[in-house]
Amino acid sequence: MPKKFTAQKVEKKRTSRILDHIKGKSGGPTVVFFGGVHGNEPAGVIALQQTFVELKESGDLFYGECLGIAANLKALEQKVRFIDEDLNRIWLPDRLNSLAQPLEDTSAEAKEMLELYELIGEIIENAAAPYYFIDLHTTSGETEPFIVMNDSLLNRSFTKNYPLPVVLGIEEYLTGALLSQINEMGYVALGFESGQHSDEKAIVNARNFIEYTLGLVGFLPGDRTSLNGIKAKLASEGQTPQHFYEIYHQHLIEHGSFFKMLPGFINFQLVPRGISIAIQGDGLVTTNRRRQLFMPLYQDKGYEGFYYIRSIPPFFLALSKYLRRLKVDGWIALLPGVAWASSKRETLILNKSVARFFARPLFHLLGYRARTMNDTHLLLKNRERNSKKGYYKNVPWKK
Repeated sequence: MPKKFTAQKVEKKRTSRILDHIKGKSGGPTVVFFGGVHGNEPAGVIALQQTFVELKESGDLFYGECLGIAANLKALEQKVRFIDEDLNRIWLPDRLNSLAQPLEDTSAEAKEMLELYELIGEIIENAAAPYYFIDLHTTSGETEPFIVMNDSLLNRSFTKNYPLPVVLGIEEYLTGALLSQINEMGYVALGFESGQHSDEKAIVNARNFIEYTLGLVGFLPGDRTSLNGIKAKLASEGQTPQHFYEIYHQHLIEHGSFFKMLPGFINFQLVPRGISIAIQGDGLVTTNRRRQLFMPLYQDKGYEGFYYIRSIPPFFLALSKYLRRLKVDGWIALLPGVAWASSKRETLILNKSVARFFARPLFHLLGYRARTMNDTHLLLKNRERNSKKGYYKNVPWKK
């Protein structure tokens, strides 16, 4: 059972885990920002600290609650991505279930995850819906600001209010992320990449994003002119149009193998066919056709070398929305080699021997993203059934 989330507890933790906490005098949403999930990405923490100071000095009337949370305290202190393992890759059912027992795991990040998991539970139990969870990040390579999210209609509906490119479907390639766990719980959750680690603009972009988000959800007093001004600032920082993109390829680095991105590549860059983009072992990684590059790795830690993405046509976005609302996926378990994992009907098990006969885009349209279960089967997860849509019926960003 989560412990009571009180003002005294917030005050006690303020210098460490909880960066700050504002509770308005009137009811409203609960907005939670995470910074420093990776310890070499302090921009989000700094932006939160600066924003809270300005909010408190403004004397404005706030609606609801807002919290800033520092995630990986030890890694932030040592200014490294992680100590023992990536905190944004370990939010997995087995690891979370083990937290109910006395913690025998010696991983520094497992202990951080336990504290975060308890704190999230406290917030949900004691603060008011609707809930918004935002994870602030920066990238190792040069980038313009963008949003990443798990593919649910609730997340899509919320993120389309931002003047930024949105990359969805990352949950199919990146397992154990904090936001994936929160999406499993049914709440709006997204990640914001504000810029390159060492770029001071990353802090400015994060501050603008935080302020725009607080205005969008109704935590700040309603001044549309002011909100549009912040939206314009966010839009001015990038060249990539406001659009939805999906990941379709991940270049994984095998443990112990040599990998190095060649210099000069940036996020969302269109790379022609026949261009070498990285060194892998004794050879080069070269594009075999025109590709759009996403999150090239320019740091020592990490196993995702880069991704390829593509723009999603509006027709397919509309079609997937229509099919999901009709719950067409109810018949999908009738296909050969496909079965429900449980009576909750939120996860499918797909036999790999027949998987090649079903086009992956079909499952994407219906909201399913595939992960390897074992040598013979895939798991296809759908978060639509978990989404707590009722919490977000009368929110201001839908008007």
